[in-house]
Amino acid sequence: MARTVPTFLVGAEEQEEMLEHFQRRCLHYSEIHVERKPMCFSARAYQRTHPEKKLQGSKDADATLASPMLLGVCDGVSQVDSLGLDASRLPKELLKSCEELVSSQLLACDKGPRRPVRQEAYSGPTALLKEAYSKTKSLGSTSVLIAVLDNTSLIHGRPHPMIGVCTLGDCELILLRRSGGRQSRFQVVFHTEAQRIGGHSQTPLQVARMRESIDPAFSEDGMLDAIDRGSGLHCSSTYEGDILVLGSDGVFDNLFVSEVVEICNQRLPPAPVPRAGCFVPANPDLLSDIATTIVEKAHSKSQLQRDRTLPNTPLGAGGKADDTSVVVAEVVEWTRAGREAWERRNRPLPKWSDLFACGPGRTPGCHKGLKRSASSDSDCSVDDSSLVEDCRIL
Repeated sequence: MARTVPTFLVGAEEQEEMLEHFQRRCLHYSEIHVERKPMCFSARAYQRTHPEKKLQGSKDADATLASPMLLGVCDGVSQVDSLGLDASRLPKELLKSCEELVSSQLLACDKGPRRPVRQEAYSGPTALLKEAYSKTKSLGSTSVLIAVLDNTSLIHGRPHPMIGVCTLGDCELILLRRSGGRQSRFQVVFHTEAQRIGGHSQTPLQVARMRESIDPAFSEDGMLDAIDRGSGLHCSSTYEGDILVLGSDGVFDNLFVSEVVEICNQRLPPAPVPRAGCFVPANPDLLSDIATTIVEKAHSKSQLQRDRTLPNTPLGAGGKADDTSVVVAEVVEWTRAGREAWERRNRPLPKWSDLFACGPGRTPGCHKGLKRSASSDSDCSVDDSSLVEDCRIL
């Protein structure tokens, strides 16, 4: 039945003993010949505290990030609230640190969407997560999942956009593709797995920063080692039209993967047969609708109601009542206009501004009205005056 049980803080020593069991290194590579052009994420995020937890006065400790080259979900460990700490601070700071590194390593000094130039060396999502963690100061503990889109990878000497995924804990990601052609339904390319100690749904692997008085075994070096040895790493080829869904355990403990895929197929049916070579990105509002639908369905399955049989979930009948966060993204062409719009909307804010402040219920997005893309010999040009919404961490 539905239950509201806090996620428990896992000590550094207990976690260290299990790391090799959880480590994953997976390559999902395809050499399908297509015109190689820079890609980015058109993404929307949505998160909501479960009504039952809200009634208990529980604070949402999740954080999400949706930006052109980086997606992220963090699920803060709620038990740290009882230690006098703000469980939401480390998740937000960690994703902000990741975003700053991606901006300097994969976006800075870009001389145009077809000539990506790195300012700093990008060495993959695991190295990025370690560096981002080293820059944090907040105390707390969190599960973390990031997906990075890298346009600078070369396969056989040719540019080959790749997505690198790094996860530590029980947030999960699925990558969907119309593998049978643009008129086919979405199918799962890969699905990351939850990392939980003893299989217990409330003791995931965690990225933490703690005082010695709370966890005598904690050290920053030990946590960096945990990211190295315990993280799940997936690297995948990516193509225009791929869909990524990242979710906290509140999503995937209550919804089967098949249910998430069905929501995507219902909201994003194949477009009418396009002209040869054309691809039409989904309206970002549809991505927002998918994100909202996933969260609402996850909550509905874990709500107790009279005279209703509890629905089945991956955890059993009724699932669990939990804060729920999701990011839904489509892989689209990274155009010059999109780049310039993103830069205009993301200039540095005054130092006194609260970088994490968003209005109630606000859903961050990255691309709005992106143009159609096409091979160079097709007649698919449309207005490219797209605007990019500012990307904030919730």
